[in-house]
Amino acid sequence: MSRFTSIEVYNTILEQGLVPVFYNGNFEIAKNIARAIAKGGGKIVEFTNRGDFASEIFAKLVKFFEKEEPQLIFGIGSVIDPFTAALYINNGANFIVSPVLNPDIAKTCNRRRIPYCPGCGTASEISRAEEMGCEIIKIFPAGSLGGPGFIKAILAPMPWTKLMPTGGVNTTKEDISEWFNAGVVALGIGSKLITKELIAGKDWDGIAKNVKDVLDLIKNLKK
Repeated sequence: MSRFTSIEVYNTILEQGLVPVFYNGNFEIAKNIARAIAKGGGKIVEFTNRGDFASEIFAKLVKFFEKEEPQLIFGIGSVIDPFTAALYINNGANFIVSPVLNPDIAKTCNRRRIPYCPGCGTASEISRAEEMGCEIIKIFPAGSLGGPGFIKAILAPMPWTKLMPTGGVNTTKEDISEWFNAGVVALGIGSKLITKELIAGKDWDGIAKNVKDVLDLIKNLKK
């Protein structure tokens, strides 16, 4: 069962402007990554549903951090069907992220008052997602859809829309500035933020620094 209300989740995403994204099938490594995100100031984490028994790793993370970092909000990504969404909601997911737009996932999430951030790539998909009650729309794969130019093109006729690009988003000052200047409300960043090299070297402080640097940059851009 979700520990955070949908309003709390949405407000955290809007406040931070960053959703760190990762998957690791080793609980100890996943725990250290999530701990590093929290150490860097992150208050929200998207764990992706990508490997065998991912739901078991996720459930252990939620239970562990409920005591160690109770302010940390856990959500699940790469969900493409309502049954998987329900599984993770019952294991403590506070929000659901998808690479696609699935009306049945929206219904499942709405029944449980869980935020659903579907992946969209056209104005029609975005509008349909908003009809389903989705507050923040994931733009995916953002880098292949035209980047910040796509965001500007969507927001021109639909200025009320809240967009969160994911996929192909870098952590450089220039790239992040360009996205936020285009009008996004948040960025989903995975391998550029939580790099394979840092994980292989067990450089948890390096991950924490990356998170802190991006959060500081976003905070300054919002001033």
